[in-house]
Amino acid sequence: MSIGNSPEDERPFEDVSDESRPSIGRALKQARIDAGLTVDDVTNATRVRIAIVHAIEADNFAACGGDVYARGHIRTLAKAVHLDPAPLLAQYDDSHGGRPAPTPAAPLFEAERIRPERRGPNWTAAMVAAIVAVIGFVGFTAFKGDDSGGKSAVAEGGSTPTADKTTPTPKTDKPKVPKPEPSDSAIAAVPQGKVTVQVSAVDDESWISAKDHTGKLLFDGLLKRGDSKTFQDSEKINLVLGSAGAVDLYVNGKKIEDDWQPGAVEHLTYTKGDPQAG
Repeated sequence: MSIGNSPEDERPFEDVSDESRPSIGRALKQARIDAGLTVDDVTNATRVRIAIVHAIEADNFAACGGDVYARGHIRTLAKAVHLDPAPLLAQYDDSHGGRPAPTPAAPLFEAERIRPERRGPNWTAAMVAAIVAVIGFVGFTAFKGDDSGGKSAVAEGGSTPTADKTTPTPKTDKPKVPKPEPSDSAIAAVPQGKVTVQVSAVDDESWISAKDHTGKLLFDGLLKRGDSKTFQDSEKINLVLGSAGAVDLYVNGKKIEDDWQPGAVEHLTYTKGDPQAG
């Protein structure tokens, strides 16, 4: 009888702890390589910048701009390389203090209903007021001129000319200029023949990217809360919203009403005819 370890005792030790799991960045990078994709391929498919893809694959999430954006990027990249994002998001939450508290749906929708619509300068009303002021000034000047002429005639001739009572004095009414209701185009000051897109960060900051119809980059960066950006092109605007639920979006003077959630990444394209009626 031999004394020592049995064959079962000689089996290699299997580490089943969390430390044996690959990191989020390593898992995403390995899945990308297995899928035969380059970083450029992933960037073109997801619109996530190359620098952010490299940073996430190196487990550096500081470039994402916060936990909400980091979770959105992880979800987007995982789908692009054919991975289930749920385990990666759970792993991220475990190492970053838990999942961010979701925004209650009812207060969010209530705030959406009661938030006043932003209106630009009412140039039509200003023009009407200016025209009325000019007409009033001309009429006042003419009245003063007639009054001075009458007083001069009395001083020179010694008598006041009397008007012919048989001839009725015609009444002249000032034309009333109608005040048109301000249209959406007038409110947003949208030029004709172009596509105009305005993005305003109202609830929170959001990373955005905008390109014209030639692919030229118009803006790529973080839009802080309270800031707005307006983009114009002769044909179309390609837009990426890093946190679509945090912004208000106006296209050609019309507000886009969509139930986007905070942290959701949206890829959008708008032309001169948008938003379509119906």
